[in-house]
Amino acid sequence: MKAGGLVVLLGLCHGVSSVIHSLKYFFTGSSGVSNFPEFVYVGMVDELQFIHYDSNSQKLEVKQSWMDRFTRDNPQYLEGQTGLSLGAQQTFKVDIETLKRRFNQTGGVHMVQKMSGCEWDDEDDTTDGYEQYGYDGEDFIVLDLKNLRWIAPTPQAFITKLKWDQMRADLEHQKNYYNKECVDWLKKYLDYGKSTLQRTERPEVSLLQRRPSSPVVCHATGFYPDRVVVFWRRDGEELYEHVDHGEVLPNPDGTFQVSVDLDLAAVPREDWRRYECVVQVKGIEDILTPLDPALVRTNWGKTGPGRDGGRNTCLTTST
Repeated sequence: MKAGGLVVLLGLCHGVSSVIHSLKYFFTGSSGVSNFPEFVYVGMVDELQFIHYDSNSQKLEVKQSWMDRFTRDNPQYLEGQTGLSLGAQQTFKVDIETLKRRFNQTGGVHMVQKMSGCEWDDEDDTTDGYEQYGYDGEDFIVLDLKNLRWIAPTPQAFITKLKWDQMRADLEHQKNYYNKECVDWLKKYLDYGKSTLQRTERPEVSLLQRRPSSPVVCHATGFYPDRVVVFWRRDGEELYEHVDHGEVLPNPDGTFQVSVDLDLAAVPREDWRRYECVVQVKGIEDILTPLDPALVRTNWGKTGPGRDGGRNTCLTTST
């Protein structure tokens, strides 16, 4: 399963009616890597890091101010999570040596990674979970939560698959954890971090064009959460041809940005006003930006209003 994914929605069914919240954990064990901890553990809720542990400090640290209140209300949390992290640190150290033998390796740089977590749709209350392992940058073994089995993409993982598939009690525990316990934790974090994690921020929308022959880019930035719908339409009808949807990307301040390109190579300039960019964010009225030449920011001629507005609206990164 792909965690996160593209959130620029395509098709006829527009409107942002729900937000998919996520709780993810990343574990990294390494050997032979200089100036880097042998083990790192990071927790993220809605793509925001909230806890961190590494083998150098051997201490769990909270990364958000709302976690201070959470740990005060849950005094055993830091000690318990630190103990779990120490145990995982030792497990990953053993795992690296085991995998080196399986792959007939001796020295060199090697890395074992694990990603696990869950998602919750706040509109229809559906959930999903995932757990997967990688070795030296390649998939090693993946949990098929729906069918309660493990998938081994590489022959070296088949031994592990056979062993773990037979551990039915453990698989049932994982099913319960990812479908319920993990989601319960996610909801707790969302409640404590409500002012940050459940806020809504209105995007700033700019029209960009790198060169006269380049597509016009509708760039929305500064929005939160990351679920947004951006599309072009002409005379009120959505366009599907000559449109290129980009991926949602994070901004340094915790908000997000996305760009949708429109190729107008065969469209006369006098017809541009028939086009507009539409940006939809939950809880905010649709943002409509007409394709007015005076509003298009360029680096080859006259720049329209909003020259310095937005976040990360660098023209050199546009198509």
